[in-house]
Amino acid sequence: MKTSLFDYSLSASFIAQQPAEPRDSSRLLVLDRSSGAIEHRRFSDIHEYLRSGDLLIANDSRVIPARLHARKPTGGKVEVFLLRRLEQSGETWECLVKGRGLTEGSQLFVEAGANRDSIHALVTGVDETGIRTVRFSVPLLEELQELGEIPLPPYITEYTGDRERYQTVFSRQEGSVAAPTAGLHFTPELLIDLRRTGVQFDMVTLHVGLDTFQPVASEDIEDHVIHTEWAELPRDVARRINDVTLQGGRIVAVGTTSVRTLEWSSTGAQGIDPYDAQACPWQRTAAFAGPVDLFIRPGYRFRAVDVLITNFHLPRSSLLMLVSAFVAQAHPQDIDAGRRILLQAYEEAKREGYRFFSFGDAMLII
Repeated sequence: MKTSLFDYSLSASFIAQQPAEPRDSSRLLVLDRSSGAIEHRRFSDIHEYLRSGDLLIANDSRVIPARLHARKPTGGKVEVFLLRRLEQSGETWECLVKGRGLTEGSQLFVEAGANRDSIHALVTGVDETGIRTVRFSVPLLEELQELGEIPLPPYITEYTGDRERYQTVFSRQEGSVAAPTAGLHFTPELLIDLRRTGVQFDMVTLHVGLDTFQPVASEDIEDHVIHTEWAELPRDVARRINDVTLQGGRIVAVGTTSVRTLEWSSTGAQGIDPYDAQACPWQRTAAFAGPVDLFIRPGYRFRAVDVLITNFHLPRSSLLMLVSAFVAQAHPQDIDAGRRILLQAYEEAKREGYRFFSFGDAMLII
């Protein structure tokens, strides 16, 4: 399929610059993927579409203060954006670095507080895309709360509130450079109310990388090389997912990051080709911890997810393709049906004044 098929126009006025308050007061577009029928609700109404025995799965990854300010030995200013930790100790990272002449062997000094010395950094490699490998003189995870800033997506330019609002209420595992934004709509009170109605809740971990938001550059989506992210699905969570399935409950994924984790657990973690194998009726998921590079696009057959909660995604993004594939699951004879239905829903959302992207409104796809 052509990447251009996943393009759509969106003026800047639709991009949310402030989050809804309270979190669950955001709008909710409910899409029936079989018929294409749409309902317009509030996120706090989501309990009307979930039922006792369903299992919500959310991503508990927490955004790290990934933006650092540094300088060259000459005094020139440099911005370092941490992308991915390459060592458990946290000394070596893949980074985006804004500054001229930063080749392999370049030295940097990360600005620290007034009461401590600067942290030394060395550029040890530069790949073909310009991403640098940087080795720091100390394990950075222990220093980030003091040194770094929580990054917001580049399309959010006017937000001046508390950066904690860019974390989900259930975030706990530090490692993402962007929030798993579908989870931003949940409040503790809503989770308690859902539990009272018999909806269960569990968490997986996927540390979100910056490439999540990048548009697909290749002309054909099949030529796109998906980014790799670290994820974990614990053994007890896998067991509960499989038990819920046997008991007739639905697996409700909170966001595309949860989808990738769950679907990888049903394919790559078990050595199964995601585009060829049939679903196992009694073991939907298996525990794993490690890298995930699953590119979900139209033609993919979902094995672990029955219902999806998600935000509105950027044009030409791999996330838009993932959601299109999920909608298309209800139309097995028409691989393009999901894209058409989803983009029609996006046009309806624009007509109704929904807000898009990270701080925007939500969709529930059933």
